[in-house]
Amino acid sequence: MRRVAALWCWTFLVWVLLTWTLTAEQLAFGAGLSLLIAIALAPVGAVSRPWQLLHPKRLAGMARLAAVVVVSVVKANVVLAWRIWHRKPPIQTGMVIVPTRLRSDGGLAAVGLLSSLVVDNQIVDVNRKRHELLYHAVVVPDRDPEAAYGAINGPIERHLHILEDT
Repeated sequence: MRRVAALWCWTFLVWVLLTWTLTAEQLAFGAGLSLLIAIALAPVGAVSRPWQLLHPKRLAGMARLAAVVVVSVVKANVVLAWRIWHRKPPIQTGMVIVPTRLRSDGGLAAVGLLSSLVVDNQIVDVNRKRHELLYHAVVVPDRDPEAAYGAINGPIERHLHILEDT
């Protein structure tokens, strides 16, 4: 029953975000559809409970992670705009392989998604066996893997580790 309740919360949240309409009919239809989907998907496997996000340590960790990502996005956009307008130094794009310390599917998906929000780097591939991420970078960092880790996915992974520990 808890699995159905958790799935219902997640699917209803997705419904509200996708439809972006808060009429009574829309909410009632979405609640019913979400319940049917939750019942159908409940046997598939375990589900994170959405109310776990309300834990104070987890909320604080998510706020810090959001701040890191927002600052990185703004900084990268300003630097890229400056590079485009001034053309000095010339943009040196390329591919870079970066180590990752995350092992879970959710952690890898989160770091790939959040690091790709920053305009400097777009994730291209994940090598799970070698624990590496392949990025297309607008500005290729040092060839040193640890320096690339610190520049691209390290700050995000540090905050994701904190969230996983709470």
